[in-house]
Amino acid sequence: MAKNNTFKNILTQLITEVLQKSGNQALNYKQVSAKLNLPDQDSKMGIQEILKAGTRSGIFKEVAKGKYILKELRTVLTGRVDMTADGSAYIVTDDEFEDDIYIAPRKLRNALHGDIVKIHAYESKRIGKKEGEVVEIVERARKSFTGVLKVSPRFAFLIADDRKMLHDIFIPIEDLNGAKDGEKVVVTITDWPEGSKNPVGKVTDILGAQGENNTEMNAILADYGFPLSFPTAVEKEAEELSAQIPAEEIAKRKDFRNKLTFTIDPFDAKDFDDAISFVQLENGNYEIGVHIADVTHYVNPDTALDHEAFERGTSVYLVDRVIPMLPERLSNNLCSLRPNEDKLCFSAVFELDEKANILSEWFGKTVIHSDKRLSYEDAQELIESKQGELSQELELLNKLAYIMRDKRFKSGAISFETAETKFHLDKNGKPLGVYVRERKDAHKLIEDYMLLANKKVAEFIGKNHKGKSKLTFVYRAHDVPKESSLLNFAQFAARFGYKINMTSSKETAHSLNHLMEEVEGTKEQNVLTQLAIRSMAKAIYTTKSTSHYGLGFDYYTHFTSPIRRYPDMMVHRLLEHYLDNGKSVSEEAYEKMSVHASQMEKRAADAERASVKYKQAEYLLDQIGTEYIGIISGVTEWGMYVEIEENKCEGMIRLRDMTDDFYALDEKNYAIIGQRKKKKYQLGDEVRVRVKNVDLTKRQIDFTLVS
Repeated sequence: MAKNNTFKNILTQLITEVLQKSGNQALNYKQVSAKLNLPDQDSKMGIQEILKAGTRSGIFKEVAKGKYILKELRTVLTGRVDMTADGSAYIVTDDEFEDDIYIAPRKLRNALHGDIVKIHAYESKRIGKKEGEVVEIVERARKSFTGVLKVSPRFAFLIADDRKMLHDIFIPIEDLNGAKDGEKVVVTITDWPEGSKNPVGKVTDILGAQGENNTEMNAILADYGFPLSFPTAVEKEAEELSAQIPAEEIAKRKDFRNKLTFTIDPFDAKDFDDAISFVQLENGNYEIGVHIADVTHYVNPDTALDHEAFERGTSVYLVDRVIPMLPERLSNNLCSLRPNEDKLCFSAVFELDEKANILSEWFGKTVIHSDKRLSYEDAQELIESKQGELSQELELLNKLAYIMRDKRFKSGAISFETAETKFHLDKNGKPLGVYVRERKDAHKLIEDYMLLANKKVAEFIGKNHKGKSKLTFVYRAHDVPKESSLLNFAQFAARFGYKINMTSSKETAHSLNHLMEEVEGTKEQNVLTQLAIRSMAKAIYTTKSTSHYGLGFDYYTHFTSPIRRYPDMMVHRLLEHYLDNGKSVSEEAYEKMSVHASQMEKRAADAERASVKYKQAEYLLDQIGTEYIGIISGVTEWGMYVEIEENKCEGMIRLRDMTDDFYALDEKNYAIIGQRKKKKYQLGDEVRVRVKNVDLTKRQIDFTLVS
């Protein structure tokens, strides 16, 4: 039935294109079949049936007996479905001059949120702009959904967690695979019968009891398309890798084992993919090595390990766990730069003078031996106390990092210090408290040396090979923000007394940095920082652009985290290939890989945010009725979001609960305004709220205003 439905959709599209090309000339089914070169009787009858059905649905118009034209002039477009809560959708196309196109629920043809579809678009007198109808589903965004299973004696169905999945999924009893009523499961759609409102699916994973920590975290992973385990072939390949480093491999590499080397990472980290070596040279300068785990020594192209890493694209960091891109045998063992062990690295080594000027650079394969593993807290203590082993070296490294940072900001880099929400969890994963992690010098120091390595690797390839000698490479690119977005942000910041100078790109960056300094510690800090970030373009992986606006770099890449990011593995392979005088590789192939990596990065970020939202909701579940001071962090046509000051948990005050007036959204001024009394609630305003309700399944927190 599904195949038959697909054929009808394709044939409808072809008939529409024939009538569109014919202009106002009416055609009968025989003429259409001749133009489509489908002369057999079955095809002719199918065309006749579609013409009649299309007349009933409003696509075609019968102008004479058996002769048809298009009812409206239609354009065929391809785009992505953006579903709304009422079951209608908008189609987002790549055409920057094309507005999003409205699709009524009955014209979606079973398309789901995120699907790539072909549509017929036409000017609609009813809504005064373009409207459309789906004629073909080109690519499904997803086929698997998590949710709660409902089982009756004769059938079962899944109520999906995803609010944009508006259809329950029917499951035959024989496809339950042992799942029970009320359990949280993963269901994969197997069919969508023609004429049916509901797709059919089968249970592929049983996640467990609703509300349990493991169940909910695994549900988030499954919802965003991340596998819950590694395939057997991948684990087998990882286990078969030797932990011994052959002498002949060491002989090929630069040996750093006798140089002071250490790692600085979070206290609970296990995958140490970067280390720093530090030597004061006889001429008074400093040799600083940025040593990165040589993952691609162990993971060869076209292996099961490589395919799995590519598909995942990145490690995922949920509130209480890490889902690694590579099996633990690699991520926490062979590739992790653990102390007191020889490790293989790909390194960027620099000679710096006391003013942080780079006098020389070297890139290549190395072997290192980390002398010490520090947590950020350990390193910060040594920097502040100036006492203890490594304190002098860290003081010098920190001094140079400050100079590099200052140069970066003077050159146009932008500093966005966002608050990172962390949780104190009990042994079952339940949040006992919420806190904001403070970034101190130890964090920034490591970041500065990683930025240095990433920048210089990108320059080594991009800056030194231009024109005909250009080499295909993977860059971390960040575009200049749209002027309209910056202008909107500048107008909003002005309401708090902050001025943004937009006379040039550099002046804009300086203004934004000054604003970030000024807002530090104020109640509006988080709101303004988040809005500023939203006004920026999104950073992506690409072969087509080299610069990074936010960092103020003409060339930038990701080289320093190959244990947890696949693009860094791509960069390692390309850098090694070009150091060995290899020819430029296929730009088209690497661009496709870069697009996939950018998509997986976004998915991982969404999954991480979802886990934070879940833990915030779980934390406030025991606080219903409690009052807090919060800041209005967002406004929409159905309510306003408020972020609690003390714990950064965010919830919504719904307009229907604001009963003292009829409130409406003033989109231009980021405000909710009472229509009678003109009471205004604006982004950044401080309000007192009471926790009204918490829905763990939807990860939603509802507040009410306290007068």
